[in-house]
Amino acid sequence: MLLTGLLYFSVLLSAWAADIEGVWFNEEKTSKIQIYKQGDQYFGKIIWIKEVQANQPKKDVNNPDEKLRNRTLMGLVILSNFKSDGEKVWSGGKIYDPRNGKTYSCRITKVSDRELAVRGYIGTPMLGRTTTFTKAE
Repeated sequence: MLLTGLLYFSVLLSAWAADIEGVWFNEEKTSKIQIYKQGDQYFGKIIWIKEVQANQPKKDVNNPDEKLRNRTLMGLVILSNFKSDGEKVWSGGKIYDPRNGKTYSCRITKVSDRELAVRGYIGTPMLGRTTTFTKAE
């Protein structure tokens, strides 16, 4: 019974340690992204932006869809539809870059409890760029 309890606890601890939910700084520390789980998928939205002036929220001005260029970046979902591939990798998702208005395929790798490697790419992960998110909490 004790062995079963310890085994169950270690499995739970392993699953918890591999989770990516929480608040993360982007590489430049100019925004915070809250990663959350919805169903069996993970999403990330902008919850803080550096240098936002009162009454003048930053807008999605580079969006290729003109109808969306007036939406604010605060609260914008930029990571979508990620599923866990194992203990430390989440893939199958997309990342939206509001700086250029483009959406890329994406893979997230948990490097440590405080660091995520977020790789955006077109076609194959070999043709992409990796940015680092650091834990903000």
